[in-house]
Amino acid sequence: MTPPGGFRLPGPRGGDLSERDARVLALLVREYIEHGEPVSSLWLAERQELRVSSATVRSVLARLEEAGYVHQPHTSAGRVPTDLGYRVYVDMLLQSRRPSRVAAELEARVRRSGTLDAVLDSVSHELARAAHHLAFVLAPADEQITLKHIEFVALDASRVLVVLVAGSGQVWHKVVTLGEATDPVELTRAANYLNAEFRGRPLGEIRLEIVSRMHEDRVLYDALVAQALRLAADTLSEVAPESRLFVHGSATLVADASAESGDIPLERLRDVFAMIEEKHRLVRLLTEYVEGPGLTIVIGAEHPEPDLRSFSLVAATYADGACTATVGLLGPRRMRYSRAISAVESVSQAVGRVLVDASN
Repeated sequence: MTPPGGFRLPGPRGGDLSERDARVLALLVREYIEHGEPVSSLWLAERQELRVSSATVRSVLARLEEAGYVHQPHTSAGRVPTDLGYRVYVDMLLQSRRPSRVAAELEARVRRSGTLDAVLDSVSHELARAAHHLAFVLAPADEQITLKHIEFVALDASRVLVVLVAGSGQVWHKVVTLGEATDPVELTRAANYLNAEFRGRPLGEIRLEIVSRMHEDRVLYDALVAQALRLAADTLSEVAPESRLFVHGSATLVADASAESGDIPLERLRDVFAMIEEKHRLVRLLTEYVEGPGLTIVIGAEHPEPDLRSFSLVAATYADGACTATVGLLGPRRMRYSRAISAVESVSQAVGRVLVDASN
């Protein structure tokens, strides 16, 4: 139970922070975030909002250091927050913050973006610009991706290029080798047959229907239809909807790592860029973090992935059953958390309104 005037300390160390100790820690963290320099006891004692003596500040800092919330880079320096110190500070922010407002101007801009993918890409760009960190938007795989059209192009006597275009704009290509010579005219007729039969239907449903038809009595189908089904089945077997990840603002991570007070080692920066390029690995990690709607904040050592332990992540997920999207920021542990939380929440609300309208 939290004592009167106290703050319940989260995290594995447990315990209570007095109101005074919490105020000293919060002021230290804010100052370090702002300037990136170790904070001295003398500077803290001069802050009128604390109204305590230098001796009291030194005593508080000694307790905070012993408990693992701050540390000294070297003996003559001031203190800097640890990951646990950042966590306490962030939890204090969350307790006292006001609800974020929907970013109306951003919502108006992204509504003009066009397709859903264009909207999500625009959101990522806008969030990176507003928060000055790497921004991402993650939307799960759409199991209801539909067929827009399919084309068969003869490459030579026995090879066919299959081009499948989804209603979402995604395109898949596959080269299929047939056991006999192909007539380009017949290929066009085969594609026309499939488009007439399946256009607008979900790809998963089409895949099941084609497999079912191929198992029926083959005398029911002429050679043209049989070839069309075979080509489509060969391509659809490898088509799987993918989670959509949109990332902007990578240059800000480079700037953070290059800054004199930066706490991002260059090797960790390379690791993050590799994760962005590999995409599926980053998607997997983000999916593990985001277990449901609401706000997610992961700081430094809290990351299960070692490559991310020099970073903090702030993300918010909108979900209403039919539509889901996660927007977030990845930046140094010394990020301006208040600004990051506000930006992520307001953008998430705007995305949610756009998704709801798009699904109606």
